[in-house]
Amino acid sequence: MKYKDLSTEQLVKVKTLGELRATGYQPTPIRQELRNNLIARLRNKEEVFPGIWGYEETVIPDMERAILSMHHINLLGLRGQAKTRLARMMINLLDEYIPVVKGSELNDDPLQPLSRYAIDLIAEHGDKTPIEWMHRSERYTEKLATPDVSVADLIGDADPIKAATLKLPYSDERVIHFGLIPRSHRGIFVINELPDLQARIQVSLFNILQEGDIQIRGFKIRLPLDIQFVFTANPEDYTNRGSIVTPLKDRIDSQIVTHYPKSIEIGKKITRQEAIVKEEQVDKVQINELVADLIEQIAFEARKSEYVDAKSGVSARLTISAYENLLSAAERRTLLNSEKDTYVRVSDLWGIIPSITGKVELVYEGEQEGPVIVAQNLIGKALRTQFLLYFPDPEKLKKQQKNKTDNPYRRITDWFGEGNTIDLLNDLSNKDYKAALNNVKGLRELIDAYHARQDEATKLFLMEFALHGLAEYSMISKNMLTAGLQFKDLLSSMFSGPGSFGDDDDEDDTDDKGRGKRYR
Repeated sequence: MKYKDLSTEQLVKVKTLGELRATGYQPTPIRQELRNNLIARLRNKEEVFPGIWGYEETVIPDMERAILSMHHINLLGLRGQAKTRLARMMINLLDEYIPVVKGSELNDDPLQPLSRYAIDLIAEHGDKTPIEWMHRSERYTEKLATPDVSVADLIGDADPIKAATLKLPYSDERVIHFGLIPRSHRGIFVINELPDLQARIQVSLFNILQEGDIQIRGFKIRLPLDIQFVFTANPEDYTNRGSIVTPLKDRIDSQIVTHYPKSIEIGKKITRQEAIVKEEQVDKVQINELVADLIEQIAFEARKSEYVDAKSGVSARLTISAYENLLSAAERRTLLNSEKDTYVRVSDLWGIIPSITGKVELVYEGEQEGPVIVAQNLIGKALRTQFLLYFPDPEKLKKQQKNKTDNPYRRITDWFGEGNTIDLLNDLSNKDYKAALNNVKGLRELIDAYHARQDEATKLFLMEFALHGLAEYSMISKNMLTAGLQFKDLLSSMFSGPGSFGDDDDEDDTDDKGRGKRYR
């Protein structure tokens, strides 16, 4: 039976070079191997990069074209754009197993040995040379470029201990300790953050990419390595920490530019796929599409914010961490109130602030504002944007008031105008939360007018969402408390005396339970 017709179970039973020859096996270069398997997948209409969302019409076709062209690849993009994941998924295009000379450190092909060890072993044993089978998962090597990476790490160097142990002169190539790249022979080698690699180290890659051989000190060796190179790079690094030297960039055949999700729907797919959510959290916390949209909207707002460094980017990890924190904020509330379950609230978004502050790089103006204030502003902008998808535009209604058009928010604003306030503390029980919202006149009627078909839990969420939206459009006031939020009339928040915005007195702004009333 021919090699191509053998099953995996039959292949691994082949143990010697002679048995391998009998199958008709012929070596296949790795880039040809990748190309062959990609062609087979495309013909069978199989998904090549499953779980990668938003790249279906951009990055993935570029990757497929590069693989069909048998190119070395550079993935250029900001952080959190799945560059490394794309590289790692290329192993799925490798053959499941390949034969190697047993004990070889360079993964020598039995019919095309490179290392002195493999050549000598085959010369000594001939067709009885033992072989073993390497799984595709073992053919992937990844190295993060750091300033301390040396040529010896990547290519290799003479090993004095090896020379002394084997009693060999330094002129003997057997004293060489090979680096990561030679050890990746017949595999995929990935260098992450290539611009961080020192220029003199990048030079050592020239020959490997162009001619496929390596040079180690004064040894007269030429190893025609068979490697698929994939590099990742961040445009920010070109100015901050280094750059890709021009001759090296010239030798990388395809440079593919990645990007962030272009729609909220794609962002939600990524977030839900990557977020680590425990089963007990799913049982305790009910979540809706609106709050998932709000989390993605925060990332979109951050990417266009004047306070956030656009060159640095806003990673998809922001929304993933935020989603996890949102569920945990709601879960914590159920534990504190000894409740079996709860429904996610808009105020839970303030629990994701730690997920935002560590994920965005601020420009000078943002640093002046402070990371927490910037995070709060981003949440506010997301609420403002999404509000218009569920309720009438308050700004348009203001203009229409000249024509005495009925304003659906008037009962709510009038209620606050009478001096009423509502405190939505983070840890309110479900019962108290519902009672507080129902206490606002006109709020329930607003939701029934525009979202009558929603269930009770979603209506409560929308009731709170309406308050946040009205605050963002300056129809009521929203103030931060130490343990939650307070809504009140806009004018009274400015002129109501102690504890109000702009207040300079020294009166203790705490309630009877010792909680801070609010802070700005």
